[in-house]
Amino acid sequence: MVAARITVNGKETPISPAPAHTTVLDFLRERGLTGTKEGCAEGECGACSVLVARPGVDRPTDWVAVNACLVPVAALDGQEVVTSEGLATVGEGGTPVALHPVQQEMAVRGGSQCGYCTPGFVCSMAAEYYRPGRCAHAGDQPGAGAGAGGAHDGASDPEHGPNGFDLHALSGNLCRCTGYRPIRDAAFAVGAPAEDDVLAQRREQAPPEPVTTAYSRDGAEFLRPGTLAEATELLRERPGAVLVSGSTDWGVEVNIRSRRENCVIAIDRLPELRELRVGSDHIEIGAAQTLTEIERRLDGAVPLLAELFPQFASRLIRNSATLGGNLGTGSPIGDSPPVLLALEASLVLAGADGEREVPLCDYFTGYRQSVRRPGELIRSVRVPLPLSPVTAFHKIAKRRFDDISSVAVAFALDVRDGTVHKARIGLGGVAATPIRALAAEAALEGRPWTAGTVEAAARVLRAQGTPMNDHRASAEYRSAMLGQSLLKLYAQTTEAVSS
Repeated sequence: MVAARITVNGKETPISPAPAHTTVLDFLRERGLTGTKEGCAEGECGACSVLVARPGVDRPTDWVAVNACLVPVAALDGQEVVTSEGLATVGEGGTPVALHPVQQEMAVRGGSQCGYCTPGFVCSMAAEYYRPGRCAHAGDQPGAGAGAGGAHDGASDPEHGPNGFDLHALSGNLCRCTGYRPIRDAAFAVGAPAEDDVLAQRREQAPPEPVTTAYSRDGAEFLRPGTLAEATELLRERPGAVLVSGSTDWGVEVNIRSRRENCVIAIDRLPELRELRVGSDHIEIGAAQTLTEIERRLDGAVPLLAELFPQFASRLIRNSATLGGNLGTGSPIGDSPPVLLALEASLVLAGADGEREVPLCDYFTGYRQSVRRPGELIRSVRVPLPLSPVTAFHKIAKRRFDDISSVAVAFALDVRDGTVHKARIGLGGVAATPIRALAAEAALEGRPWTAGTVEAAARVLRAQGTPMNDHRASAEYRSAMLGQSLLKLYAQTTEAVSS
């Protein structure tokens, strides 16, 4: 087997002798690429952002920004990475001769003071700079460069610039000294990539093929099987192995809790886990599709998921996180389970002895426990069709974006001729597992969609689950928010349902 290697800023580099748990962040810094910084080591500050060449949604390759502090370097075996140092144009001998357009705008518009977080901002901005369709949708012209929509003119909403730049691309990047206005101005000033832009041209070429990895160091292994059959066989042989996809959860365990395992198995590039199919009776979403990929490929086809995605952590996290990972942890405060419960989703579980389909409402059995057997993994999520027409996702948290839920409520209702024919309500943060609000559903079904019905059902909804007191919210607050969410849904949808 070929030795594990990674291409960084165009130069292929062996991963050895790095320990198997080494993050991309530590690997880069140990090789002098110190633009990549460690701020939080949890994927929340974005100081560690780098670009990775990934299979594209609209073209062969996309440049995707990820948190280098969370990803094991062995997970990028055979892959391409660009750091902030690799964005500038270099001449002979590797001397930089011209700043990247994103770097230039950050410099001239005062987007940096202490500079600690700046390289991470630059990499996240560069990913958005190269996003397919950004300028086309904005009507921007190639070569517009500095001054093209410099300061926000108010013509579009405050989070989208006239050059098509989506500020949500920076939702995972934090700054504590410059202030965000000059950073925003820099983002709204960049034009389209020039025709001779090397990184723009790279998007038209095929991305690196996934490679089979068996990296071993000091008794610890990082394994990447090539097929689902190989993965399930590995799990049968090593039932205690840790499964990783985007590593947005496992990376925190490694960094903050110093977790070390003898065997880690990566399943993020398995082709059987990366399919997305829309059939006549259901939509099947591969468990290793990133949330960003799902969002862009569905393109609003499932409105409830479309409402979830912007509220799920940050763009940096969504570029790596998967539905399989969010469900696999069994966390009672994961954002996707309430939505998928409301959508009546089921999970396809795969093991060495075959596959089985389990309704999500039967999947969770206790705190971070499920019916998934040793040796099984989540292959896909199935969402039945047709979809209920009245949907909403309410995430109650202390911050508007990039925060952990105190309470999460998802609704999917079928209201016809003024009557609720079907109601599905998924809840997170109010019990040891994500749950369906069965009593509240029963209080709505078969009854008129009126203020009286909704108020009565809201009282029932407040009593659902077993909320607890913690540093995020009190039990009383959580219960109150459940009822308020249903009242809010009624207030927001009454006009639409009656029209």
